[in-house]
Amino acid sequence: MNALLSVSDKTGIVAFAQGLHALGVRLISTGGTAKLLAQEGLPVTEVAELTGFPEMLDGRVKTLHPGVHGGLLARRDLPAHMAALAAHGIEKIDLLVVNLYPFEATVARADCTLEEAIENIDIGGPAMVRSAAKNWKDVTVLTDPAQYPAVLAELQAAASPSASTRFALAVAAFNRISQYDGAISDYLSVQALPGAGEPPQQFSGQYNGRFVKLQDLRYGENPHQQAALYRDLNPAPGSLVTARQLQGKALSYNNIADADAAWECVKGFSTPACVIVKHANPCGVALGADALSAYKRAWQTDPSSAFGGIIALNCTLDEAAALEISKQFVEVLMAPAYTAQALALFQAKPNVRLLEIALPPGGESAWLQGRHALDLKRIGSGLLIQTADHHPLSPADLRPVTRRQPTPDQMQDLLFAWSVAKFVKSNAIVFCQAGMTLAVGAGQMSRLDSARIAVIKAGHSGLSLQGSVVASDAFFPFRDGLDAVVAAGASCVVQPGGSLRDDELIAAADEQGVAMVFTGVRHFRH
Repeated sequence: MNALLSVSDKTGIVAFAQGLHALGVRLISTGGTAKLLAQEGLPVTEVAELTGFPEMLDGRVKTLHPGVHGGLLARRDLPAHMAALAAHGIEKIDLLVVNLYPFEATVARADCTLEEAIENIDIGGPAMVRSAAKNWKDVTVLTDPAQYPAVLAELQAAASPSASTRFALAVAAFNRISQYDGAISDYLSVQALPGAGEPPQQFSGQYNGRFVKLQDLRYGENPHQQAALYRDLNPAPGSLVTARQLQGKALSYNNIADADAAWECVKGFSTPACVIVKHANPCGVALGADALSAYKRAWQTDPSSAFGGIIALNCTLDEAAALEISKQFVEVLMAPAYTAQALALFQAKPNVRLLEIALPPGGESAWLQGRHALDLKRIGSGLLIQTADHHPLSPADLRPVTRRQPTPDQMQDLLFAWSVAKFVKSNAIVFCQAGMTLAVGAGQMSRLDSARIAVIKAGHSGLSLQGSVVASDAFFPFRDGLDAVVAAGASCVVQPGGSLRDDELIAAADEQGVAMVFTGVRHFRH
């Protein structure tokens, strides 16, 4: 058996080559890989010896030769193919190990130049991988160091990996080539020619979504729909798809959608916080001194909706909080960490899905500034792509427009309410006080109806709205919405502003003695 090894990432290659050599496999290699194997005392045949042609053009041309591709592509079951190899003195290559130039890692660097990117586009590697994968019935192709141990074990047990293994490896190889070509296309499609005086494009001329399947789901949003979960090839740190499930039943489609909404909201707070989500909307959000107090305050907002909801915490879940939460029916519970005592408590409720998710390093803003900060929405035969809705506000960004000014405490509550409103389906109305939601009105066709629903829900929960602050994700088109929240007890309102009736709204707020501030930012969430 002949094996050709040519890898950019040298992880595990020496041990794998040693295992192949012990089985009597002849090792063929190129450049740095051949040098490394020789240094480890392994007998290596250089590709140049195989092809009778030296590497040239700084290594750009070394494997693009019939001596390589003939050996990979020849079908062993076709006498004419075997005769052609014999006629031209070409040896069969039975196993190929290739991983590609680090294009993705190179272009991920902030200081990467177009020239560096171009030099890290692999040509010979993908060509060999395609040849080997096309001829999977006769050739085993490996494109990831994680594949080495299992393949070596099969070779040690049999003369060749099984047909199912070779086919699976071929599929993985074509997937890798697709991912690699997609990365090149995405990068180059937004670049401007250096010196041409044109700015880079915000969005590429062709979008190549690169996602890998994590699992099949029992069904989709409804039982008659089929579904699966995929993750970005390079997921953002601290995102839901990086979670580790510690216990519980398999996550459903709706579990995942709601859990994502809860986690995206809670990880934006820098102090202990709890978010409870039901049907993609936060029904309770609160800050607290610890996990227990944050959870108890979030639950108060709307216990009825929170029943059977999704709970997310941005701090360690300890025994006290676990004891309180375990009294309720919860579908999914998320936290960056759990104490041993908390985990022991939930062992008595094995159906509760516990997810452990690390918070993004450097906070939410750090990763949102990168290439992961894209929001995608599928439409009929198309795709809408936009940058993420990330526009952090500080007290200095809020512009008071009324005679009455918010107090410092109200200003903090306004910022909290605004942070929550961003994750509520439009038209969003959120009443808050002292770092806790009091009522949430979501997803109505009329902003006035959202306000009315929020007031009704507060009454059902026995919560007073007197002295509360209100966030509206978009401007009030008429004063009736403002009148409704003020009549319910709101003393301060935050909204984007920008309506043709802004002056009328400001006058109405002054008339009723409430403070109102504009953000200049809208947070529609459809």
